Amino acid sequence: MIRIEGLKLPFYYDEEALRAAAAKALAVGKREIGPVTVVREATDGRKKPKLYKVVTAECSLPPKKEAAAVKRGKGVAYAVPYVYELPENRYGGAERPVVVGAGPAGLFGGLVLAKAGLKPLILEAGEEAAVRRRDILSFCAGGPLKEHSNIEFGEGGAGMFSDGKLTTGTKDRRHRFIIETMIGHGAPESIGYLAKPHIGSDYLGTMTENLRRTILSLGGSFRFLCRLTDFRLENGGLKAIVVTGENGEETIPCDRLLLAVGHSARSTAARLYELGADVARKPFSVGVRIEHLQRELNIAQYGAENAAVTADYKLSCHLANGRSVYTFCMCPGGVVVPASSEPGTVVTNGMSEWARGGENGNSALLVSVRPDDFPGDDPFGGVRFQRELEEKAFALGGGGYFAPAQRAEDFLAGRVTSSWGKVRPTYRPGVTMADLNALFPAFVRESLKEALPLLGKKLSGFDDGDAVLTAAETRSSSPYRILRDENGSSALYGVFPAGEGSGYAGGIMSSAADGMRVAEAIIKGS
Repeated sequence: MIRIEGLKLPFYYDEEALRAAAAKALAVGKREIGPVTVVREATDGRKKPKLYKVVTAECSLPPKKEAAAVKRGKGVAYAVPYVYELPENRYGGAERPVVVGAGPAGLFGGLVLAKAGLKPLILEAGEEAAVRRRDILSFCAGGPLKEHSNIEFGEGGAGMFSDGKLTTGTKDRRHRFIIETMIGHGAPESIGYLAKPHIGSDYLGTMTENLRRTILSLGGSFRFLCRLTDFRLENGGLKAIVVTGENGEETIPCDRLLLAVGHSARSTAARLYELGADVARKPFSVGVRIEHLQRELNIAQYGAENAAVTADYKLSCHLANGRSVYTFCMCPGGVVVPASSEPGTVVTNGMSEWARGGENGNSALLVSVRPDDFPGDDPFGGVRFQRELEEKAFALGGGGYFAPAQRAEDFLAGRVTSSWGKVRPTYRPGVTMADLNALFPAFVRESLKEALPLLGKKLSGFDDGDAVLTAAETRSSSPYRILRDENGSSALYGVFPAGEGSGYAGGIMSSAADGMRVAEAIIKGS
């Protein structure tokens, strides 16, 4: 089997065009090659309105012709099979391992532990996926906030109600295993080859439930609505955990804990710090969700002739004040969703379904926050900053979990929005017209104002006056990191922090890979 890189094909190509391009690259006849499989596909829009696909493909040839094609080079090489191998099982715990959190880090960490035969117990403070979805829909319609069944908490983690984006800036051998596992559990097959893969919130729930069934079949077990409240230590090491569930408070013997609680489990990190774990501040970001008409984004990216081709974007700029402003978690054809997890707060996030068929596209528009932005050395200064913004957003929205929102032109001018233009806000339960200048501290407010026109030069229309800003976007990443040693353990031996909530990841893929990494350390006997 050989791999061919850099095949340039029409945007709408078929199997025949793919075979012809592969044969040409290999200097052989089309009938000489076996089935051609696409392993990577990206859109090239640099010569808009003409769009192309750039494809990496794999196929077979007779051995001598394969050798000749590889020798000629020009983007042709032998394909290297991928196999994920578990480490040798040297687990040293007296009890079976416990995983806290059923987001990407917890589920993939739990899967690895289950494949190693360790039968993990997975605890989740929130509801299982199907119930959680009903609770979120109810909240969006004006129902009550359920503190442990919302867009932050529940099976699947915060990423389950997002765009399901699988792009990551990290490189890790585990990524291929994660992608293949997702496909095997119900994710679209296209995530295996798209350069910018996404699952969509409508597929993520089914995939998550199927992954749970696999872990159960391997001897693992799950408990939902089961919240970790305390730790029992002996000689500096973990001996048990205290949980609160449907049957009240319970102590569970445990000396190996994979802690994958997510970035909104603030009380858990605070309790670990009280007990002697090392927790450090880390950079994070805050800002707004910005919405545009998706059709106009398509035209800006690909030209009017391609207005029906769904476009995304990723933008950033560095300001004279030393801050970075950037977009994050862009949701083409998506909606802005309520991500509050504490009473009396408003938090925003974005979500897309697989088809990305909504009228608007949205993304977080964020300003960098540095550890030295807060006095003292308390590691939770960032948490207090987040919560203060979230509470102010709730008040500015007028209560009822309405979010304060504003046209971009009005934000720049410092006036309350009086009517919407061509872009209508999608946030539910609803929005209140407001002046977001009253919400943010000066460094956030002024950075956003300076950045909007700069980013408009990078993507035409990004600073359109009718773009809608909805606040507050505060949970893009954790503001602290629970430190761990080279074996993955915190200073409280046996507590293994993992994933985004512990400060080691920034999305679905990196969180899942980190959960696997920590599980492997536990299997090796750490």
